[in-house]
Amino acid sequence: MAENIYDSILKQIEGFDPSVEAVEVGYVEVVGDGIARVSGLPNVRFNELVRFENGTAGIAFNLESDNVGVTIMGDYGEIQEGDTVSAMGRIASVPVGEGLIGRVVGALGNPLDGKGPIASDEFYNMERIAPGVMERKGVDRPVQTGLLAIDAMIPIGRGQRELIIGDRQTGKTAVALDTIINQKGEDLYCIYVAIGKRRGEVARIVATLEEHGAMDYTTIVMASASDAAALQYMAPYAGCAIGEWFMENGKDALVIYDDLSKHAAAYRQVSLLLRRPPGREAFPGDVFYLHSRLLERAAQLSDERGGGSLTALPVIETLLGDVSAFVPTNVISITDGQIYLESELFYSGQRPALNTGISVSRVGGSAQTTAMNKVAGGLRLQMAQFRSLAAFAQFGSNLDRETQRQLDRGLRLNELFKQAQYQTLAVEEQIILIYAGTNGLIDEVPVDRVGEFKLDFLRALRGQYSDLAKDIRANTDKRLSEELTARIEETIQGFLQTWS
Repeated sequence: MAENIYDSILKQIEGFDPSVEAVEVGYVEVVGDGIARVSGLPNVRFNELVRFENGTAGIAFNLESDNVGVTIMGDYGEIQEGDTVSAMGRIASVPVGEGLIGRVVGALGNPLDGKGPIASDEFYNMERIAPGVMERKGVDRPVQTGLLAIDAMIPIGRGQRELIIGDRQTGKTAVALDTIINQKGEDLYCIYVAIGKRRGEVARIVATLEEHGAMDYTTIVMASASDAAALQYMAPYAGCAIGEWFMENGKDALVIYDDLSKHAAAYRQVSLLLRRPPGREAFPGDVFYLHSRLLERAAQLSDERGGGSLTALPVIETLLGDVSAFVPTNVISITDGQIYLESELFYSGQRPALNTGISVSRVGGSAQTTAMNKVAGGLRLQMAQFRSLAAFAQFGSNLDRETQRQLDRGLRLNELFKQAQYQTLAVEEQIILIYAGTNGLIDEVPVDRVGEFKLDFLRALRGQYSDLAKDIRANTDKRLSEELTARIEETIQGFLQTWS
């Protein structure tokens, strides 16, 4: 018996493989307001994750000669001076892949929806280098928002960066949500990044998307108003990394940052607490780089790289319509155009409250289908002329017949552009409505009944005239033939004869 015990111990000693794992450990010198100064981590890297003694994570943000400035990604109330801090050995990263579809996650990729762990074994760094010039190609495929005014006059392409800008409560988030809802069946994965929003508001957004079946292809990344400023700062980069996985695997993705004004404010808070020198409006000097390195990651990849795309729709909130403030001008200069939503138009009942004078898409007709481009080509010019004529007509001077006709047509087009939230339109429906408005087919419809006509006609188009809609959808990549335009005119005139 003793020999057996002796042999067993001897085997264990012979099989023992001594291994030493060296872990760098630092100590908290100062802690407060979501920031900790840590000494004793000489080899820690920028953006590397660290773990405090109580299990809270942090990110190495300031690398100084004698200490490291760490932003705390959670509750800092239990962290004390003298607590140990260890480097985790990996740069801040998030899980990526199809396992995130339909999930609500935090800025570090942790699940927040109570549906269990994320089914993913692949991680992407939050901060990644944007694709180079030779890895990209031109933007030439549309992202249909389902909003008539935007798809017709300010088209968005796959791989584009289009800013949504306006005062608070002007419908910026509504435009973003309509765009997500309209992607059903369009093979476009959506990532909605909620920055600094109330948790109740995000819960309503998730419920709305579930109601319309949009969570089947959508991921929500949330850093709420009650979360640490560091989490609000990292959330957009996490959302972008999740979208990049789809892009690099030959798929198309859309990422919405709602909103980058709160993102810049969170970054300002973290920077000032870490004693970085402030500049204009107390923002640090690298606030331009903050957003440019994020938005430049949106791209349409070349065929050699798989042809995937990542489209970015950043949102910026202005104060009293001031688009020339520091952060709005920065983001306008980075993006490929902007959708400007105006308070006065919103309160007058024009929704979406699109100001066609300031709004622009620098991709233009390249991001439209051929049929839409042909039908809506002169629409922006028509609306611009209408606005100048409407301003002139306010003086009450006598107008000639042609000017009055232009005014009347502009009023009817304005009514056509009004659209209720979550009531998106298919591209063939948009083409028919624009053709009707720009070619005078509804000039006899009273202005106050154009909205009623639109609803009734769309109902008929989805029912008795569905063959016409199918034929136009099949030919959206070509110019509308004379036969199709004749059928459109005949259909509208026939409907007007029976419509009362």
